[in-house]
Amino acid sequence: MRAVVQRVDGASVVVDGETVGAVDGEGLCVLVGVTHEDTKEKAAQLARKLWTLRVLQDERSCSDTGAPLLVVSQFTLYGDARKGRRPTWNAAAPGDVAEPLVDEVVAQLRTLGATVATGRFGAQMRVSLTNDGPFTVLLEM
Repeated sequence: MRAVVQRVDGASVVVDGETVGAVDGEGLCVLVGVTHEDTKEKAAQLARKLWTLRVLQDERSCSDTGAPLLVVSQFTLYGDARKGRRPTWNAAAPGDVAEPLVDEVVAQLRTLGATVATGRFGAQMRVSLTNDGPFTVLLEM
């Protein structure tokens, strides 16, 4: 699994003009990509890392502050543009594999006590955010 984690001061996801997920104030916006070898165990590992990652103000984590997370599936994180001008998506898991694993990350976060908003899997989403810092980190599980 691959995740792009951004510390935000507000973020939202809109689908067909409707806001389907949002966080207000300090929190994390997390774009999650899934590849073929990923498992429920990796999803749980990612959730634990996100919950305890000390990237908020004063080196605190979401578990320290109760800050919310906005989790958005993003298969394009596994795009490969090393050759030519058109990326390939061969490393991205198909939807029937990826969707349950992204859902597992969200479920595990909620089990840990997190407030989690989400996008809509497979939809054309408009993600808006205010990156605080700016601060962005890439996680690989």
